[in-house]
Amino acid sequence: MNKGGKTKAEYDKAYGATTEQKQKRAMRNQARREATKDGKVTKGDGKDVDHKQMLDSGGTNAKGNLRVVDETTNRGWRKNNGKAYGK
Repeated sequence: MNKGGKTKAEYDKAYGATTEQKQKRAMRNQARREATKDGKVTKGDGKDVDHKQMLDSGGTNAKGNLRVVDETTNRGWRKNNGKAYGK
């Protein structure tokens, strides 16, 4: 229940507009474009380009730090490893 604070949509919009989040989003998009150009992924294939070392932990877009994994694997790991992500 919202108690007069920002709605989730307002919060998400403000969070996504921060300079830090824009830079991280640009890095993730660049990694996807490079993997597409290399033929490792295609649009709609259900694959994600994963950073072995997270961008939050100082990871980069170096080819050695990127891997292609199933979308479910990449987006579901926090459920089991939340402490590694700071949750």
